[in-house]
Amino acid sequence: MRILFVLMAAAALFGCAALPGDGPAAINITTQDVETSAQSGDFTVVIVDPDNIKTIRSYRPLAFANQFRGVGGGGSPTLLGVGDTLTVSIWEASPDGLFSSGESGSSQIPSVVDENGYIFVPYAGRVRAAGLSIEGLRQSVQQKLVGKAVEPQVLITLMDKLSSTAVVVGDVAKPGVYPLPLRETRLLELVAQAGGAREATYETVVTLKRGKRAGTTRLEDLIDYPENNVLISPNDNILLSHRPRTFSAFGAVKTNQLVPFRTKNVTMAEALATVGGLRDERADANGVFLFRFEDAALVRSLKPELADKVVGTQPVPLVYKISLRDPRGFFMSQHFEMRDKDILYVSNHPTAELGKFLQIIAPLISNYSTVARITD
Repeated sequence: MRILFVLMAAAALFGCAALPGDGPAAINITTQDVETSAQSGDFTVVIVDPDNIKTIRSYRPLAFANQFRGVGGGGSPTLLGVGDTLTVSIWEASPDGLFSSGESGSSQIPSVVDENGYIFVPYAGRVRAAGLSIEGLRQSVQQKLVGKAVEPQVLITLMDKLSSTAVVVGDVAKPGVYPLPLRETRLLELVAQAGGAREATYETVVTLKRGKRAGTTRLEDLIDYPENNVLISPNDNILLSHRPRTFSAFGAVKTNQLVPFRTKNVTMAEALATVGGLRDERADANGVFLFRFEDAALVRSLKPELADKVVGTQPVPLVYKISLRDPRGFFMSQHFEMRDKDILYVSNHPTAELGKFLQIIAPLISNYSTVARITD
C-alpha cells in the first residue's frame, strides 16, 4: 500500500506538470491558447511546408530601402553652395587683354564660395554663386566681363564640392568627411571611397542617419539587394560597425549554447548539427521551432489572413515550426537560412516527462524496497 501511495503522489506531481524542463513541450506550442495569443498580435506561428518555404527563400529584405524611400535622398544637389572651391578660367581674343598671359592667352583664378554665397573675379567684382549651377555661374561671370575684356570666354571648373558632404565613421579603413560629387552617389560608393569595411562584409552592419530617420542593414545586403543601396543626401551620417552574427540553441539538443556564425550562410540543418543534433531520449522531432522577429511584409505574405492586423513596417515576432518526423523536413531545413539573433528551440517529447517521473520516484522505490527487506 505504501508503494502505491508513493506512486500515486508522484503521479499527481507528474500530472500537475510540476516537473522541470528546458521549455514548453511541442504539444503546448500548438494549443488553442497559443493560437489565440498569436491571432491577438502577440506572435504568429507558421508551420514550414514545401509551399511557403519558397516564399521564405525568395523574400527580399527591403526594410532598409523602404525606411528612406521618399525621405531626402535623390543624390547630391547640382547647385553650388558655400565652401565649394572653383577654378575660373578666362580667355580673351586679344593677346593684350586683361586676362591674357603668356602663350595660353588665358588666366586661371582659384575661387571659394564665401559665407555669403559669392566669389570674387577681377574686373567682374563679387558674383553670386550659391544657388546657381555651374553653367549659370559661367554665364553670369562672362556677362559681367563684357565691355571690360576682349570677347571673353569663361570656363568654370568645380574642384571640391564642400557644401555637400557626408560623414563615414566606424569600422572603415579611412573614416572622414567626404564631398559629394554633382552626380548621384549611392551608399556603397561612399563606403568604397572610405576604403571599405575592415571586417568581413557579412559581419559588418551599416547604419545610415538622415535627419531624424535611421536605418541599419548588413553591408552584404547592399550588394545582394541593390534596392538597399540608397542614394546619399548631403549631411548624411554613415556608421559601419563590426557585429558578428550569432544564434541561440535551447531545449532538447545536445548542447544549449550561443553559437557564432562561421560562414556567410548557415542553414537550420547546419545549426542543428553545430549543437550536436537532437537528444534521442528527450527530443520531439515534430517540435523544432525557430523564434525570430520577421519583416512585416513577409508575415503578410505567409499569413494573408493577418494582413489587417500586421500593418506598417515594424518587425513582427514569428515562430517557425518544422517537423523532422517528415523526411521533407530535412530538405526544408537545408533551405531555411538562419539569421542574426535567431533562437532555435527543440521541444521535449511528451514521453520525456515520464522519464523524469521515473527518475524522481526511483530513489523512493529503492529506499522502500530496502526498508521492506530489512523489516521482513
